[in-house]
Amino acid sequence: MARTVAKPKRSRRTLTTLVVLVLLSVSIITLSETGRASVLTSGVKSIASDIYSPLRSGVNGVLDPIGRFFAGAVHYGAVEQENEKLRAQIAALQGQRASTRAAQRQYSELQRLLQLDKLPALSSLTEVVAEVTSLTTSDFANTVTIDKGRNDGVSIGDPVVAAGGLAGQIVLSYHHVSTVRLLTDGQSKIGVTFGRGEEATLVGVAAGKPLQVDYVPAATPVSVGEVLTTSGLQGGAFPPGIPVARVTSVRTVVGAADKQITAEPIADLDGLSFVEALVWSGSS
Repeated sequence: MARTVAKPKRSRRTLTTLVVLVLLSVSIITLSETGRASVLTSGVKSIASDIYSPLRSGVNGVLDPIGRFFAGAVHYGAVEQENEKLRAQIAALQGQRASTRAAQRQYSELQRLLQLDKLPALSSLTEVVAEVTSLTTSDFANTVTIDKGRNDGVSIGDPVVAAGGLAGQIVLSYHHVSTVRLLTDGQSKIGVTFGRGEEATLVGVAAGKPLQVDYVPAATPVSVGEVLTTSGLQGGAFPPGIPVARVTSVRTVVGAADKQITAEPIADLDGLSFVEALVWSGSS
């Protein structure tokens, strides 16, 4: 009995594929001759573009930030250098501005200090101009150090004036350095006069606190804003007529013998740069 041998399936698939390719080739040749190949190719291109565009957008979305990151990293050092230069320039300009302001303030301070020379009480006195080198402040003490001392003609007890009025008194003096006790020092007491020759004692409390005006009888007229000047009593520690302080408050207490009065220094004691020590023969 004869046996029928079946063709392998692979041979059938190969034949089918070959037939399809031949037909496709013939079709493309035909379309090419009739001018319709461009339509087919453009369609193929369109399909390929539709497939590729989302893929390209996704790739660009991933690669663009990476590219920008590496570009920023490359230029980061240069940007930092430019920022450092700008910061240095700004700091230099601010320093120049601060120096200019400080110079203007010191110039104004010296001008006001020289104006005190016109006071009758100071016209005949020897004055030693000094620069303030340090400030000492505590709960009760308030002093400054100046760069003039005994060898420069400055002695213990000499009055010291600043721009606007009296600043204090020399309490220590060395060869070229002295210590000035300011008006606001807790140990400072100065005889002052106001109004029609009324007298009082100006007492320091501490830096930043109001001065006290003691021994003003309750019946004595005194008003806020009134200027107190050194009394210049015989043998006093200060020559007469130097502006010292301005009254800031006046209070009369029922039954009290004296008024409660506060005042503030006329001279700017917090921003002292230059002072004048007065060689005063009446100093003790």
